Amino acid sequence: MNSLGDFKLDQRMLRYSQFVPKLYNLCLSLGFEAGKIMPSRAFCSDENQGFPIILIAKHFGAFPFNHGRVGGIVATDRHGPHAHHGEDLVIIQASHVGYDPEFKSFGSYCRLQTHNCESTSDCGKIAGVSEWYIKEYRFACENIIIERDGDELLATIDNMLLDERRSEGLLLELGKIIEVDEVGGYSPLNVRSTSKQFKLKAEFALNFSTLEDGETQVVGGALSAELFSFKRNIIDEDEGHDHLERNLLPKMPYIVTSSTPALLAAQINSQVEFDRAFRTIMQDDSYCGKRLLFISGINIDISPEIGQTFPLTKFVPWAAYYQDLDGSTVIYEQDELWDLMSVQSSDNPDQIDLEQAIGQMEALEEIAVEVKDS
Repeated sequence: MNSLGDFKLDQRMLRYSQFVPKLYNLCLSLGFEAGKIMPSRAFCSDENQGFPIILIAKHFGAFPFNHGRVGGIVATDRHGPHAHHGEDLVIIQASHVGYDPEFKSFGSYCRLQTHNCESTSDCGKIAGVSEWYIKEYRFACENIIIERDGDELLATIDNMLLDERRSEGLLLELGKIIEVDEVGGYSPLNVRSTSKQFKLKAEFALNFSTLEDGETQVVGGALSAELFSFKRNIIDEDEGHDHLERNLLPKMPYIVTSSTPALLAAQINSQVEFDRAFRTIMQDDSYCGKRLLFISGINIDISPEIGQTFPLTKFVPWAAYYQDLDGSTVIYEQDELWDLMSVQSSDNPDQIDLEQAIGQMEALEEIAVEVKDS
């Protein structure tokens, strides 16, 4: 099963220095008015998201409004203020994931401001949420023992994994792993102090066909995503403490079995957030009669080298929602959105020179702030 649908990475990445001016020019092609666009970002609070924010300010000529919560969650209660701050409106949502170019691995990022330029998890929120699920999965992988006894393959399963009364934990799809008895139940061949032994289902047993008589091995990676689910006590509340975890929970079996769990989690979170947030935008009266472009994707934070000021951040677009002044709307899926972005120029004559703008600000005559007596 493809847990991501059609979310492509290959040939779908843009450097932020290319993505933002292309996005700006896309907005102009849709009728947005230069100088009247209020951008907003829904990024994680991580410091490595700062470079994309600087580029948004540079190319749109306004520091972006903040729609973001930790993990790249869209704060939908901020739609009203955002709508009132500009004539035309843009929202960029992105979950993020670190990338180590030396090891070609996802999920970590070099923090140049730490004592030894340490590499830590990125996104840290996603890593923190995923940790419990990864531990549960590893326990299952190591505590289901496969054994060949003559012509039969047997599974010895830890009792905790068989306890359906648990309020939390990894729940096995036993019907896909072990044989069902005559009455539709699971009768153990042997009952031990902390485990029970069953005959493997024929289809699943094919994973262990090379096992010799008397040999044993842990189930390991043969415990694929279709063979289990998770039960977890979380608060089912929009944009609450557990919102990110709620987004990821249905797909957690695919995340923990992935070779790139941090990347997959970021992709899934952006997919869920786009589907959720665009509906709130459509229903928010504040956006009525406004041009609006909502684009969602992931930010890939490529670890910087020592001496490098900013990371080489890349954006992978997933989907976009466009609303015109007359209320007509369109959703651009990834391939169509990519085609739209590809034909846009990366030159932006409207971009501001940040150094010059700061210099002009410093050169202005001082304005005294007076507080009148009440």
